[in-house]
Amino acid sequence: IERRADWGVIIPFGMVPIPAGTFHMGQADEDPASTQINFNKQITIGGFFMDETEITNDEYLQFTTYFLDPNGPNMSPGAEGLVNFPQISKEDFMTKYNPDTTVWMKDFSHHMGDPLVNYYWQHPGYQEYPVVGVSWEAAVFFGKWRTAFLNQWRKNDGDKPPMPAFRLPSEAEWEYAARGGRDMAKYPWGNPYIRNSKGCMLANFKPGRGNFYDDGFAYTSPVGIYFPNDFGLVDMAGNASEWCLDDFNPASVPTVWDLNPQFIDKNAYDKAGNSKEKYNARKVIRGGSWKDVAYY
Repeated sequence: IERRADWGVIIPFGMVPIPAGTFHMGQADEDPASTQINFNKQITIGGFFMDETEITNDEYLQFTTYFLDPNGPNMSPGAEGLVNFPQISKEDFMTKYNPDTTVWMKDFSHHMGDPLVNYYWQHPGYQEYPVVGVSWEAAVFFGKWRTAFLNQWRKNDGDKPPMPAFRLPSEAEWEYAARGGRDMAKYPWGNPYIRNSKGCMLANFKPGRGNFYDDGFAYTSPVGIYFPNDFGLVDMAGNASEWCLDDFNPASVPTVWDLNPQFIDKNAYDKAGNSKEKYNARKVIRGGSWKDVAYY
């Protein structure tokens, strides 16, 4: 074979390498609801990259601008889009992949969401805050665009070979990364407290009934405000809940394999792997959010 171009692994911008390892996935606290769906299971995870922070409004805005800017590369007359990436109309994009700003009102009963409904998504004051109101399908599409965007740049920069695809983490990968090497720990920073020795909260969550502000923020916080875990990841607890790749099933723990597991609900997809319209599989979210108590 003719000698091919050299290949070197790079750390994508804003990401952290997570080393391979073994850990006990599952319950690290009491089970007051007696759900019995999260028993511990020893799992091996291969190495991967993870974003250091949650995806910010500014980062997601780069994605939406590519599709919605009338003068952008995807919308200007005669322009070519990214390599191997499908074109999509502005109307379809707005319907499927733009953040839903009304979540600040409709996710709560009798809550005044203003001014977050009007300003959180695109106001520069919130550019370093985590993007919210993004569906699982939009998060997956964002990863595909991000892959095409990077590899288009690599192709133009000396015809470099493509990088592996960006994607959501599996639930097992997410939990392994969140623990940061602290096996069986309750929180990313360890056990068992939610404050440090100076009395400062260690994540953005709901400290108690009617109390949202003791951690310094009534709602979400800018990413990276709190201490990172031992892998260098921030906001793996609280701030904004995070999508995982897996379908949800209460019996998934004994079902999946113990090497890089991912639960896929086979009833939800056709033979080509497309979702069935009348069967919407529930997806896994992890990490809790600014409005959840410490248990979550």
